Amino acid sequence: MKIVNLLTHWRFSPPQLLALSFGVVIIVGTLLLKLPWSTVETVSWMDAFFTAASATTVTGLVVVDTGSAFTSFGQVIVMILIKIGGLGLMTFAIMTVLVLGKRIGLKERVLLQEALNQHSIGGVVRLVKILFVFSISMELLATIFLSFRWVPEYGWGHGVFTSLFHSISAFNNAGFSIWSDSLSKYVGDPSINIVITILFITGGLGFTVIYDVMTTKKFRLFALHTKIMLVGTVVLNIVAMLVIFLLEYSNPLTLGSMSSGEQFWASYFQAVTPRTAGFNTIDIGSMNPGTIVFMLLLMFIGAGSASTASGVKLTTFLVILLAVFTYLRGKQEPVIFRRRINNEIVHRALAIVVISLIVIFLSILALSVTESNAPFLNIVFEAFSAFGTVGLSMGLTEELSFLGKQIIIVLMFIGRIGPLTLAFALAKSSKPLITHPKGDVFTG
Repeated sequence: MKIVNLLTHWRFSPPQLLALSFGVVIIVGTLLLKLPWSTVETVSWMDAFFTAASATTVTGLVVVDTGSAFTSFGQVIVMILIKIGGLGLMTFAIMTVLVLGKRIGLKERVLLQEALNQHSIGGVVRLVKILFVFSISMELLATIFLSFRWVPEYGWGHGVFTSLFHSISAFNNAGFSIWSDSLSKYVGDPSINIVITILFITGGLGFTVIYDVMTTKKFRLFALHTKIMLVGTVVLNIVAMLVIFLLEYSNPLTLGSMSSGEQFWASYFQAVTPRTAGFNTIDIGSMNPGTIVFMLLLMFIGAGSASTASGVKLTTFLVILLAVFTYLRGKQEPVIFRRRINNEIVHRALAIVVISLIVIFLSILALSVTESNAPFLNIVFEAFSAFGTVGLSMGLTEELSFLGKQIIIVLMFIGRIGPLTLAFALAKSSKPLITHPKGDVFTG
């Protein structure tokens, strides 16, 4: 209860408290990762800070190898940061309060509403309970399945730990792995591909979608948001898989040298991981430029709202597309699944996309100065990956300069809490005192 009281004592707005909670976790994580028993080799304060930020924002970009630079204790700290970052500090604080049998006040419910991106405070506590139990259950179940594959290979202790680490990392869309080449050695392994992708696709759907599916169970009765997310996810994943397969089929450095089975699994995995899982089973830097550009779009879109993933969100992207088609057809408001989408939602989606593009553009500009020797496409990919908290890289992360690391940290932070949330946190609320007359502006 003290955590919640501490965060709500000062007169901060919910967006400010949300940003503050992530900042506090990152700082604490940095201190823990600098402990002598957390590292095998010397890790600088900046690298510890970068790792803590990457884990808390569930990104997966690494400047030091997680498996070799950190001890088992340090890797447990990374796991805890991933878990807190994926579900949010407020979720853990509220669960602690519930376990202690305390009452959840109005301030805490409003804060949960902001953290889970809900439209009302009704049912947020019940949503947190279900979310917490569901996430733990999914991670433990996946650990059991992965243990069947990794215990025979690594032994009981290391095999179970490896399974747990990757289960937590996958469900929370973090992309952290204890291997420097991520999951490349399992490119054609069906069990690893299926379990890991089920985890991060489920975590990326969004907590409200999971709750709706668990409680409603009939597609026609699902909320509009749930229908859009489910259909959009399936369609986008299939299209992405076909595009990546066609673009990389003849590339000898990626799919070209693989068997047909490995090509299938590699195409599937690379199609779903940019949204925003961060694992990879083939070398991203060896992909064709066309594939890289396509993956930029996938990383920018991201996964679902109120999920463990980031990006501008799939629903935001689809709302913008629907609004464009609606305008071209001369209609007033977008309609999908026989439901009308309010123009206020369209304006919000437009604001998110525009702010996101501005943030990414400015970061690319800054990185082009600080990392002037790096290939431009690598810089662009790094910026999109950091903002979308994806964690994929073309090899630039470990070569980042001191200033470059700071830019990426800021990008990861903004990408995780959301550009619009940050804008609301920084803005001063004010009520308009006057109304101005309308004016015409020529566009296009």
